[in-house]
Amino acid sequence: MKLRIDLASQELELQDDAGGVLRRYPVSTAANGPGEESGSFCTPRGSHIVRAKIGAGQPAGTVFKGRRPSGELCTPELVQAHPDQDWILCRILWLSGREPGFNRLGKRDSMRRYIYIHGTPDEIFEQAPRSHGCIRMRCADLVELFDLVPAYTPVEIVEGGDAPA
Repeated sequence: MKLRIDLASQELELQDDAGGVLRRYPVSTAANGPGEESGSFCTPRGSHIVRAKIGAGQPAGTVFKGRRPSGELCTPELVQAHPDQDWILCRILWLSGREPGFNRLGKRDSMRRYIYIHGTPDEIFEQAPRSHGCIRMRCADLVELFDLVPAYTPVEIVEGGDAPA
């Protein structure tokens, strides 16, 4: 099993080992586009793994701060009261790069940049580049994906089109 995130189509595919698509989900990646540098607010490309899974068993609307449940549940009223918040909801799949010098180690380390696949409020989700570098998903989609993939699942982030998985 592996994940493929296509920056051009703003889609995440859950694939079997042969590359067959098991599930396809809309996502939102970085408004600043692709890039690996720390502080760039870009989505890193290349080969990654799901290094950690955070939030198992939490209610679907759980708000995370510092990778810990804050005790709050996201509501439309809370979203409206904090329109500029970069919400991290429901679950977190924390990514770690696998390519030293490109997306791992130094100023190009995806894990040290806190690059996640995480939930965002459905009412503000757009299948368009809007994030600060992470991969945002609707909560119901993320909860389903979270339950399907184990830690250390390979993740490939590509710029788009027909690039191989």
